[in-house]
Amino acid sequence: MEKFSQTNIHPEAKIGKDVIIEPFTTIYKNVEIGDGTWIGSNVTIFEGARIGENCKIFPGAVISAVPQDLKFNNENTTVEIGNNTVIRECVTIHRGTTDKMVTKVGNNCLIMGYVHIAHDCSVGNYCILANYVGLSGHNIIEDHVIIEGKVGTQQFIRIGAHSFIAGGTLVRKNVPPYVRAAREPITYAGINAVGLRRRGYSDEQIKNIEDVYRNLYVLNNSIRSGVKSIKEELPNSEEKRKVLEFIQLSDKGIMKGPI
Repeated sequence: MEKFSQTNIHPEAKIGKDVIIEPFTTIYKNVEIGDGTWIGSNVTIFEGARIGENCKIFPGAVISAVPQDLKFNNENTTVEIGNNTVIRECVTIHRGTTDKMVTKVGNNCLIMGYVHIAHDCSVGNYCILANYVGLSGHNIIEDHVIIEGKVGTQQFIRIGAHSFIAGGTLVRKNVPPYVRAAREPITYAGINAVGLRRRGYSDEQIKNIEDVYRNLYVLNNSIRSGVKSIKEELPNSEEKRKVLEFIQLSDKGIMKGPI
C-alpha cells in the first residue's frame, strides 16, 4: 500500500525531537514545536505558534491564525501552548494583538473539540474546556478551571481558579475563585467542593471558602456589604485573601448571588 507523506513543513520551523506529524498537515515558518509532541492529520499551524513538549493536537485544529480583530495590522504576535496539553478536533486558537501580544494556553490542559480561544486570552494550567466553548478576546482563565460545553464568554472576562462553569452558561461578569456558576443570567450556585477535595484542599480550607461566600452571597444583599462583612467578621486566611483580591481587581463587577 502506498504511504501518504503530503505534509508541508516550512524549512525554518523548529521541530523538536521525537515529534510525529501526520499526513496533510501544514506548518508555517516561525513555528516552534517541543519534543515528543504528536500532531494529527489536517492540522494547520500558522506563524507565531510556540507549542510545548508532549502535546497532542488532533485533526482539523488551527493554531495561531490571525485574530478576528479589525484593528489587527499583522503585528508580530504569538500563540503559546504549554507542555502536556491536549487539543482536540477542530479547535481554533488565534494569535494575540497589541493588547497582550500573545494568546496563552498553559500546561496539562484539555481543550475539547470545536473550542475557540480568541486573541489575547490566557488559559491557565490544568484547565478543561469542553466541546463548543467560545472564549472571546482578552479573557483570563485561571488555573484548574472547568468549563462545560457550549459556554460563551464576553470580552475581558476573568474566571477565578478552581471554579466550575455549568454547560450552556453565558458569562458576562467575572467569576470569582472556588465557585460553581450557572443559570441565566450567570449566578452563584455554591462552591466547587468536589473539585477542591480532588485537588487536596482540607476541610478547614473548604470551610473558610464556604464562610466567605456565605457572607458574600447569602447573608448580605449586595456585593459591597458582603465584602465589608468578610473583611470585618471573618478570620484571615489565604482563601479569604484570594477572594477579596479577585473582587478588588474586578472593576467591571462579579456575578451576583442567587435571586
